[in-house]
Amino acid sequence: MALRDQLERLVDEMVTKGIRYDEAQREFEKKFIVQVLAKADGNLCKAADLLGIHRNTLSRKMTEYRLRQSA
Repeated sequence: MALRDQLERLVDEMVTKGIRYDEAQREFEKKFIVQVLAKADGNLCKAADLLGIHRNTLSRKMTEYRLRQSA
């Protein structure tokens, strides 16, 4: 199944279940950061570069989502 189709199904399911946009956005961002941190072996500079954001922004988001660097 193509990524676009998977995303379409996921969004449809979330809307059906009444998940609000802000909740979906937060959860997506959190999972995305966790995956990139794992790919970067916990290296904040490398993870921030992969995400296309400043390291300080990544640190702030990690604090907001209560993520550890070893994530």
